[in-house]
Amino acid sequence: MNGAHDMGGEHGFGPVVPEVDEPIFHGEWEERVLAMVLACGAGGLWNIDISRFARENRSPAEYLSLSYYEIWLAGLERLLAERGMPTRVLHAADVPAVLARGGPVNREPVREAAFAVGDRVLTRNINPVGHTRLPRYARGKVGVIERVHGFHVFPDVNSTGTGEDPQWLYAVAFSGAELWGPDGDPTSSVCIDAFEPYLDAAH
Repeated sequence: MNGAHDMGGEHGFGPVVPEVDEPIFHGEWEERVLAMVLACGAGGLWNIDISRFARENRSPAEYLSLSYYEIWLAGLERLLAERGMPTRVLHAADVPAVLARGGPVNREPVREAAFAVGDRVLTRNINPVGHTRLPRYARGKVGVIERVHGFHVFPDVNSTGTGEDPQWLYAVAFSGAELWGPDGDPTSSVCIDAFEPYLDAAH
């Protein structure tokens, strides 16, 4: 969706200023929010893409007024209200093993990849109402395939809870001039991961 969360390349937010010796958390409550999100997510009532969409699917006024972990908490509150409390309990002793196992999203391919390293591609100018991993600044742009990552769960569909619909995933490089126009830094480039449904062959 074209929400306030998709602010890459947007004007008006000022430069990114790294915090010197930034801590992982700025307060104990942030640790607790992350722990609650992980524990409830392990209950199996939603997946990572549903969780992401619950965080980003809110009004710009609300989204921009919240801090990072306040957004995570708001997303969790929405999921619990919509789907209920998970009945599976994630015990403290099981946390290291669960985190180490992760949630792999690579799948066995069922068809050949449409593109190969070196191919020029054009990203589609899409404006979906649901979740997508294609940022606005990279839509309708020509790039070059730098790597074929493999066959992975497609977040745009997985976020709806209707299935995984795996797709080929590529690393696509774009020049600064292609993304930002003649005022873009000609020496810069950006590489994004883009799923096959986002791409067409560039001629």
